[in-house]
Amino acid sequence: MTTASGLSLERKFSWVYLINLIFYIVPLFTVDFVLWQYLSMTAALLAFLACYFWAYHCHRKQIHWPVAGIVLVAALITPVNPGSIAMFAYAGFFIGFAYTLRRYLLLMSLLITLLVLLDALLSIHWKLFLVMGIPIVLAVSFLGRAEQTKLRHRLAEKQSEDEIKQLAAMVERERIGRDLHDILGHTLSSVILKADLASKLLAHQQPEPARQQLAELSQIARDALSQVRQSVSGYKHQGLTAEVSKLLARLRDAGFQATLTGEVPALSNQQETAVILALTELVTNVMRHSKGDSCHLQFTQQNHNLHIAFSDNGPPVTIIEGNGLNGLRQRLAAIGATLALQQQPGLTAAIQLPLKEQR
Repeated sequence: MTTASGLSLERKFSWVYLINLIFYIVPLFTVDFVLWQYLSMTAALLAFLACYFWAYHCHRKQIHWPVAGIVLVAALITPVNPGSIAMFAYAGFFIGFAYTLRRYLLLMSLLITLLVLLDALLSIHWKLFLVMGIPIVLAVSFLGRAEQTKLRHRLAEKQSEDEIKQLAAMVERERIGRDLHDILGHTLSSVILKADLASKLLAHQQPEPARQQLAELSQIARDALSQVRQSVSGYKHQGLTAEVSKLLARLRDAGFQATLTGEVPALSNQQETAVILALTELVTNVMRHSKGDSCHLQFTQQNHNLHIAFSDNGPPVTIIEGNGLNGLRQRLAAIGATLALQQQPGLTAAIQLPLKEQR
């Protein structure tokens, strides 16, 4: 049975649960009945089974039909075989499983009232029909409530797991997007620079220097392809020291005088990745927008904090933070770092990273 909330009984156990029909079946072998009674009890059993499996397969909004069928069959056969109390118990189970608490209480009250009326109005050949029947029906209905609670909890856990997976997938997509922006933005700037330089050298009939620039362009493209592939499973690098050297070399190739002061620190892999991608974004912005001709990168450690300052000597410009800088701030925030931009008169990007989480 499937409910509107996504709950469903495990159908593979539906035949096993029919063992409770023993209260109905035992009298067939222990009491002498006439032929029409045997026929009527057999027909009632078949009708009950039809309603039982119908309840297992139907939607919650239609569950009242098979439940009503079970109650009707049980009520009609009770004067012949009071073991029909087992059928009433199944009705109680489905009511307990399928309905809200308020409706469950109402329907179970009506079901118990029906049992009392049957005992009072009919000649039932079982003195314990109510004494045993009512506790059995209530107990089985409680099992239905317990099954509903268990499956709701299981469904909530599954939904929670799905939400976590979706959130993780979203975070991973954002990471890949930021990484690709930083990696490709910087790389394409270098490709354009190398291509323009090679074109100028060829125009001045300097094939050897042009060939060297094209070879470097080819290597840059290969590196970019490797980094794009790596960004899918997590950005991999050669360490902060090696990446800083590459970035300074790119700046020099672009015509900047690039200098470094301070000792490049040893960081955790997560911190190194974030710092490398942040510096890559800053270098890319300088190559694209700076009107200066020199850059300076400085590393200092003070009071368990790492300070990274990257500056250029370009004229003051209006700082408009786009997707690149926004992504950079997000990436740094993930490792507890902050970014501040200052005009001095060139632009200085200052990163402060607490080192207490270093491993």
